[in-house]
Amino acid sequence: MGENEISSVGKVQKDASKVASGGGEKEEKFQTVMEGVASIALLPNGSISGHFIQLPHSICYGLHGTELECERECSRGEDYRLIKLTVTDYNTKRERDIVVECRGHDAAKICSTDHAHGWQKDVVGMLEQKHGKHKVSVSFECETLKAEKAAEEHLRKFMPKLVGMDAVVNIGHMTIAGLDFDAETECERIELSS
Repeated sequence: MGENEISSVGKVQKDASKVASGGGEKEEKFQTVMEGVASIALLPNGSISGHFIQLPHSICYGLHGTELECERECSRGEDYRLIKLTVTDYNTKRERDIVVECRGHDAAKICSTDHAHGWQKDVVGMLEQKHGKHKVSVSFECETLKAEKAAEEHLRKFMPKLVGMDAVVNIGHMTIAGLDFDAETECERIELSS
């Protein structure tokens, strides 16, 4: 496979050979990019819950997010929220927490945080801890918004535990890059054996 070629399983693979850069050598790593459709319920208390279906193989991941208390910078606008998003791999029962930014009230736009300027120390610590090992980036934008009766019907069919909680449902394209539960499991095994 050549550089930046996309395989059928949705992985962007870079050439793992050593690349000369400025007199030194640097080894490129493989990065997993998962693309698919997400169905996310936005609850009145600020939390989110839903599913991410990775395409084309229809692999389902759980999504659960809780709003983090943080001071908002005036430049970010009043619809800005910081969310601790937990992605669950149902096959392995593994979870990964990612801090993301969420904008929009009923029609959400979720993206990765690139810096933690102005946030509390525990939030900054969580970002540095998670980004220190493997940076994970998330992108989601609402393409279909369901409210009231349409939202209740959707929840009854796909997320029955959320029926009657006055949730708004967002459906749209989602991309998660850098999240590889298999690689993280292997790294943990190596660390434990040393």
